[in-house]
Amino acid sequence: MITATLWFATISVGIMAGVYFTFSAFVLQSLDAAGRPVGMLAMQSINRIILRSLFLPLFFLSSLACLLLAVFGVMQWGNAGAWQMVGGGALYVLGMLVVTMVGNVPLNNALEATDAAGPDAEAMWRRYMQRWLPWNHVRTVSCTVALILLIAGIAAR
Repeated sequence: MITATLWFATISVGIMAGVYFTFSAFVLQSLDAAGRPVGMLAMQSINRIILRSLFLPLFFLSSLACLLLAVFGVMQWGNAGAWQMVGGGALYVLGMLVVTMVGNVPLNNALEATDAAGPDAEAMWRRYMQRWLPWNHVRTVSCTVALILLIAGIAAR
C-alpha cells in the first residue's frame, strides 16, 4: 500500500507541479498582457472551469496521498525512504494545499466577485496579479521540491 501511494503521489505531484509552473511561467503574464478586461474575464473563467475539471479530484487525492505518506514515513522512521516521504508529503501539504487555501482561493473568490467592467476592476486586477502570482510561485517550488523528495523516496525504497 505504501509503495502504491508513493507512486500515485509522485505522479500526481509532478502533474500539479506542471500546472502551477505554467501559470507562473506564462499564463498569468499572458492574461495580464491581453489587458485587464480580457485577462480578468479569462482568469474568472479558468477559476470556474478548473473546479469542474479533473484538476479538483487530483488536487485533493494528491494532498491525501502526501498526508498519508508523511504519516507512514513517521511511523516507519529509520526505514529506507522514510524521511523523503515525510519531507515530500509535508512540503506538498503545506506548500501546495495550505498555500492554495490561504493564499490563492481567497484571491480567486475576490476576483470572481468583481465585475470585469466595473469601477473596482482595475484595482482588483492589479491586487490579484501582485498577490496571486507570488503565492503560485510558492506552490510551484513546493511541488517541485516535493516531487524530488518523493522520487528520492522511491529510489531509496
